[in-house]
Amino acid sequence: MLRQDPVENLFSFICSSNNNISRISGMVERMCTCYGRKLLDLDGVSYYAFPAIDTLAQDGVVEQLRALGFGYRAKFISETARWILKNRSTEWLVSLRTVPYEEAKAELRKLMGVGAKVADCVCLMSLDKTGAIPVDTHVWQIAARDYMPHLQKVKSVNDKVYREIGDFFRSLFGEYAGWAHSVLFSADLKKFEEKKSK
Repeated sequence: MLRQDPVENLFSFICSSNNNISRISGMVERMCTCYGRKLLDLDGVSYYAFPAIDTLAQDGVVEQLRALGFGYRAKFISETARWILKNRSTEWLVSLRTVPYEEAKAELRKLMGVGAKVADCVCLMSLDKTGAIPVDTHVWQIAARDYMPHLQKVKSVNDKVYREIGDFFRSLFGEYAGWAHSVLFSADLKKFEEKKSK
């Protein structure tokens, strides 16, 4: 389905916290333009590669990313890049494809700015962990509305609720629960957009 480069996916999802898709896309584009290698110009538009980890670990990255509108995420990006270079290697993220899901998720959660949802996004979309279920507010609402009505009384997604939702979808959809969850999520977003446009 999708096997995105783990470096690009990780740093892109670090940008996603408390953010919308349009803003995230703009942030990633600005990060690539500022720190990525130029690939080509086409029809008057320049295209850039995603920055290397060692580039994002350089001095001054936090200040530059803040100037580009990254806010608190600028520090997460810089510190995560530095941590990987100091404690692991640039190949480490790809190597997480060979370990069990829970181990990969635990390793990712050691990184600054990486909570359960970001770790699960990286696991699902880059590390071949097809049972990873990224749970955000939207997924929680789907679960409470359509599958787990007792969650309607819950005020927010804490660790217990997060795990309960993930475990429920894994038991319901099996080995590819992460992709089933993604279909539910996408279908629900489409319905939401249609309602908004009316």
